[in-house]
Amino acid sequence: MTALGQLVHLGDLDLLLHEARDEVSRVRLRKLGFELGGVERLQAAREKLASAIERRWMVMYERARQRYGRGVAAVRDRVCQGCFVTLPTSSASRPGASEVPGLCASCGRVLFRG
Repeated sequence: MTALGQLVHLGDLDLLLHEARDEVSRVRLRKLGFELGGVERLQAAREKLASAIERRWMVMYERARQRYGRGVAAVRDRVCQGCFVTLPTSSASRPGASEVPGLCASCGRVLFRG
């Protein structure tokens, strides 16, 4: 799995953990018929995945996550879906590139093509 794929998975795990720990979300999900168990397993999976990601990307991801709640954001038509700023043409990654394309110049989130 690429570094970008790992960061996107980490973002998903963080959202799941947030929902599982938030009492309002837990009540809402229980009303819908969902029982949330296995928070410890989610946390263990998050720690394992985080340890496999290069430190510089983890620092950038955690900084953006602490500030905005999400550390990754999709890019569609050169627009960051985290802050909705149009990115400059020079920041577009090369076609076929599978590695992390970079950070949003406005919000600092790790960008992925979505």
